[in-house]
Amino acid sequence: MSSNLDYLNPNLKPLEDKLSAYIAAEKELQRAEIASSNLPVEEADEAASANAFEQRPPTGSYDQRSDEVHNQLENLRDDLLLLRREIIDLLPARDEWVKVNLGYGPSRVGAFRLAGSSDAGPEYELRVVH
Repeated sequence: MSSNLDYLNPNLKPLEDKLSAYIAAEKELQRAEIASSNLPVEEADEAASANAFEQRPPTGSYDQRSDEVHNQLENLRDDLLLLRREIIDLLPARDEWVKVNLGYGPSRVGAFRLAGSSDAGPEYELRVVH
């Protein structure tokens, strides 16, 4: 019976906090990827409207929006990679599910060994069910 309430263990609070940050970062990355995929369409529309008025941008100026979006995507991917490592390090066990409380009942998280990883340096995949 106690195994059903293990997810309420206060020792799992740091793991739960990291998981909440990880889930929020994943959502932010998805939003940024959507914004990035819409970027070429927006630039094409701007170029078409500029050509309609036969105006050219001043010499030396260029749209930095694509660079900013690219940098934001790289930063978010780096943040996710760091959070994955930290979560895997916080897990009490590997290759099995751990119940955690993310605020709406028991959720599960686990680090599972990837097929083909060597014994010297096993690689783990983080799986989160919320």
